[in-house]
Amino acid sequence: MKTYEVKTYFLEDDGFIPNNPRLPVLFYEGVLSEKPQQAEEIFLSNNWLNSWQGGVYDFHHYHSNTHEALGVVSGFATVKIGGKSGEELQIHTGDVLVLPAGTGHMNVDSSSDFQVAGAYPEGMDYNLMRGVDGERPRVLEEIGAVPLPETDPLFGTDGPLLQYWQVK
Repeated sequence: MKTYEVKTYFLEDDGFIPNNPRLPVLFYEGVLSEKPQQAEEIFLSNNWLNSWQGGVYDFHHYHSNTHEALGVVSGFATVKIGGKSGEELQIHTGDVLVLPAGTGHMNVDSSSDFQVAGAYPEGMDYNLMRGVDGERPRVLEEIGAVPLPETDPLFGTDGPLLQYWQVK
């Protein structure tokens, strides 16, 4: 894989989208630029399973019961992480985002060929939460109960996720 830098984003609860109080979003910019079509295969080889390919919803949503890896296999997009007051990121073919449980995300705008591969640690099933009335306090408990992954979705047991996602 190509040389890369990991950018981190700590996001606060905005009252609707809880985000994750302990873990940052990880942005591996350009890490798969030489082989973006292999994102799903690489995730699977590192025990990030239950994979799929498609787009990213154009509404704020999050998963309270699992972390998620998203690898851009084609195109580009502006995604918003963290809810309405969150951060807008420009993501391109070869980029990978790793979202801790509870992290809001949505597609703000994208190219017509934008596609991502998604996967979850150890094949966790994912729910779809939208930050609406009635989700709390249950989702806060679920987010806190999601275990740390044993592997980085790109680099297995030697990946940077294991350094960035340490709970003290």
